[in-house]
Amino acid sequence: MKPFSLIRPGERLSLLCLGAHSDDIEIGAGGALLSWLASGAILDICWRVLSAPGERAQEARRSAAGYLAGAATADIGTADFQDGLFPEQGAAIKAWMEALKRSQSPDLILTHRRDDAHQDHRLVSRLTWNTFRDPLILEYEIPKWDGDLGRPNLYVPYGDAAMDRKIALLTEHFASQRSKDWFDAETFRGLARLRGMECRSPGRYAEAFVLRKAVLA
Repeated sequence: MKPFSLIRPGERLSLLCLGAHSDDIEIGAGGALLSWLASGAILDICWRVLSAPGERAQEARRSAAGYLAGAATADIGTADFQDGLFPEQGAAIKAWMEALKRSQSPDLILTHRRDDAHQDHRLVSRLTWNTFRDPLILEYEIPKWDGDLGRPNLYVPYGDAAMDRKIALLTEHFASQRSKDWFDAETFRGLARLRGMECRSPGRYAEAFVLRKAVLA
């Protein structure tokens, strides 16, 4: 299949990146963001984490700053919704999303996968679609114990530089996660290599997304 350019060098686009937890965006879409920025794309990025209490808020902000160092503008913010209980906080999160929509008109949104096994992730995805009707929406994947990786249909290939940078930033900024048995370089590199194989990435690595709806001009 012939590749097409979603984000082109020199083109200016606005992105909204949504993550339920403080490391979600980085794990699911960090390589894509780094590769787009390295390509010369001019990106205005709004980065929002819905649950980042205490130490996790500092981790989230520092990590986001590292990933977005090459962005034209970077608007980084966190909220304090309770981890693990997003469905019970649905009305409050919907109100938060509506307020965000009034301040943002992105060209592209990166959010969680609709059928993710984590209840917080699913709610963020559902309310993203429920709230934002005009932007292109890509759903990223998060590897986890549940073994819920699906069949993506859009790939962003990249090479060693983005892969190494993604892992370095994750390792540097998320001290609170290092004790978890899944949070290591092999997990991140292994999934990226698998997705790279699936799309024949020239750089061997890729991140994969679900594109549910798009309109061709």
